[in-house]
Amino acid sequence: MSLQHYVSLGKSGLRVSPLCLGAMTFGEEWGWGTTPEVSVRILDLYMDRGGNFIDTANGYTKGHSETIIGGHLGRLSAKRDRMVIATKFFTNMYAGDPNGGGASRKAIVESCDQSLRRLQTDYIDLYWMHAWDRFTPIEETMRALDDLVSAGKVRYIGFSDTPAWKVTQAQVTALLRGWTPLIALQLEYSLIERTIEGELIPAALELGLGVTPWSPLKSGVLSGKYTRENAAQSNPGRGARVVNNLNEQTFRILDVLGSVAREVGSTHARVALSWVQARASVASTIIGARTPEQLEDNLGALDVKLTAAQATALEEVSRPKLNFPFDFVRNVGTFGYNGATINGETFLTNPLGPKNDAERF
Repeated sequence: MSLQHYVSLGKSGLRVSPLCLGAMTFGEEWGWGTTPEVSVRILDLYMDRGGNFIDTANGYTKGHSETIIGGHLGRLSAKRDRMVIATKFFTNMYAGDPNGGGASRKAIVESCDQSLRRLQTDYIDLYWMHAWDRFTPIEETMRALDDLVSAGKVRYIGFSDTPAWKVTQAQVTALLRGWTPLIALQLEYSLIERTIEGELIPAALELGLGVTPWSPLKSGVLSGKYTRENAAQSNPGRGARVVNNLNEQTFRILDVLGSVAREVGSTHARVALSWVQARASVASTIIGARTPEQLEDNLGALDVKLTAAQATALEEVSRPKLNFPFDFVRNVGTFGYNGATINGETFLTNPLGPKNDAERF
């Protein structure tokens, strides 16, 4: 597989590369990013390999990420028009201003105009709500986004980091009122963070939304550089987000990940990325890189093919405990379908049910 084996994003006509280039590391304002010069090299490498999907946000490195992308692509229509540029609104760039961020009409419209200026473009291909704004009615958010699409400033819309029930409310509202529907969800997903499988992944499948996972390596925890032996001495740039996940469960996952990597002749990172990309509803996985060499290494995940046994081993060691009623619903087949075979799946006979007509009241 290659970056040029494009996939449809959700129930839409938008085609994107199977690995999306995350630009949160573009700029050094947060203390662990890359210079504009290195960022441009990473961009060019990704594009030269056939990649067409870039993800950023208005708040990444205080707006510098968008500015770097705009300075390199926005001025050149031949490059810009072949790329799918995704950015996000929600981050408040004005301390103390109650309308400076969130998902109100005022915040969305102003954030969009500011992103267009930084990106040096007339339109945003995919505009994400970065997180749910619990202070704004979802109808207001969806109507404002629909107006941006009608104005030609935005082509497609999606949600990131939003509860499944709110995603469903937004999508059903849009479809019933004839507004622009969502086409995708951007969610954290990795061998360490799988709880979205309880509600959000089923919602995406039911509503026709493509999933673009972020942090598929859990901020580098799954890269293989952390071990039981060096965990105590680690001082990662991402701080608590990394340290809090250096626990025995993570090392059990890393043990299996390392074993599979050796079997397929690859790396921890590539196997972890390959596992995520193969999951149900996943369209394009977001990968970040601070050097061109790191990007090259991660792109190698497209060449990794896991056997059923290898995928099962990773599935079992990382299986999460999901919220009610996930397990309950998964186990209702015995009394709900009672020995029947439906869509190729055969269910056990209910031991508490009537065995024949004479036992039925």
